[in-house]
Amino acid sequence: MKTKSGIHKIGLISLGCAKNLIDSELLMRQLEANKFKLVFDPVDHKKIDTAIINTCGFINDAKQESIDTILQYVQAKQLGLIEHVYVMGCLSERYLSKMKEEIPEVDAFFGVNDLKKIVNHIGGTYRTDLVGERRLTTPSHYAYLKIAEGCDRKCSFCAIPVIRGKHISRPMEDIVSEASRLVLSGIKEINIISQDTTYYGLDIYRKRLIPELLDTLANLKGLEWIRLHYTYPDGFPEELLDVVRSHHNICNYIDMPLQHISDRILKSMHRGMDGTTTRKLVEKIRKTIPGVALRTTLITGYPGETEKEFRELRGFIEEYRFDRLGVFSYSHEENTSAFTLKDSVPAKRKMERVGELMEVQEGISLSINQQKTGQTLKVLIDRKEGDYYVARTEHDSPEVDNEVLISSGGKKLVPGLFYNVNITRAESFDLYAELD
Repeated sequence: MKTKSGIHKIGLISLGCAKNLIDSELLMRQLEANKFKLVFDPVDHKKIDTAIINTCGFINDAKQESIDTILQYVQAKQLGLIEHVYVMGCLSERYLSKMKEEIPEVDAFFGVNDLKKIVNHIGGTYRTDLVGERRLTTPSHYAYLKIAEGCDRKCSFCAIPVIRGKHISRPMEDIVSEASRLVLSGIKEINIISQDTTYYGLDIYRKRLIPELLDTLANLKGLEWIRLHYTYPDGFPEELLDVVRSHHNICNYIDMPLQHISDRILKSMHRGMDGTTTRKLVEKIRKTIPGVALRTTLITGYPGETEKEFRELRGFIEEYRFDRLGVFSYSHEENTSAFTLKDSVPAKRKMERVGELMEVQEGISLSINQQKTGQTLKVLIDRKEGDYYVARTEHDSPEVDNEVLISSGGKKLVPGLFYNVNITRAESFDLYAELD
């Protein structure tokens, strides 16, 4: 089908987080229903005539990636390789007027809530009967499930509330219905996401309902793994821990961005907790769920972060030995309260601190992985890569965590199925295994 706008083959490029990916999947379902031909993340301009770029506008590195991608497709348009370039998502929501002025070659810009406008603009008809349906771009055995939009937190460094607006929980029945459809389609693993999953329900039910939601999802027949992301430490509902512990198909995995441990910096960040409370929460989680894998992210180079505060952060990592950890250098973002502070740590020193913390974490991760040598673990096969099948344990989220590389001994393994494997060797961020 070629629409009245002349568009018939669309390449959709999705940048940023899994929450952005879901927006892309929702759009793709609408476009497919309108008989457009779609290519997800195209590598060849010759296979498309139109590019839609779903951008990220969170921190400097993500913004630069988005801008570079836009310019790449604008150049392809100027060379006559494609006809149209459209930009959507967080970056255009945040910097609409500036982008229109600086990149006039883009045919149109759309914000984070403009799916209907995009479909109609390119000559399609937005299908209200398909609201909530999406074309999955992940492998056929796992998917992300977004339970809320936006955020009510006031973290000083974060622009998400500016971009995405206030926290809006989805009705529980809608979430459970979508999860049921995913399981019926063959999904074995659901990764729960939102900007703040532990806030879920406060706006529409007047209480935190993430424990009840997880308990309900865990009873869906055929759903083998449920993984919880983006839990906020302040106000963390401790009854959630009992729910995780009581269901075999809820992964022993808690993703909780802690950001820092210094009392002064946590206060300036508006995190609602001090270092002592943070430590107690980590200890409570580990005591309640034996064997839990804790993933966290931290920020270094925050305005005014002294060498002493940096050493405190390093000591926190060394003492608490997180299973999974990521470190970001502080990004000075407009329209955040921290933007009024002096971005005092030089960029070079920020990156040195990031490197130092990740070096510490590499050693911790290697030590934890080495303890698994000789153990038999249940893994989910994601794909085959070269001579190995690539899999994950319940302690590993797609894309961001460790992988298990399995030598099958000539046996054919099936992506999307679970196997028991013997761990034979460990590296810092990978395990090697053989079939049990």
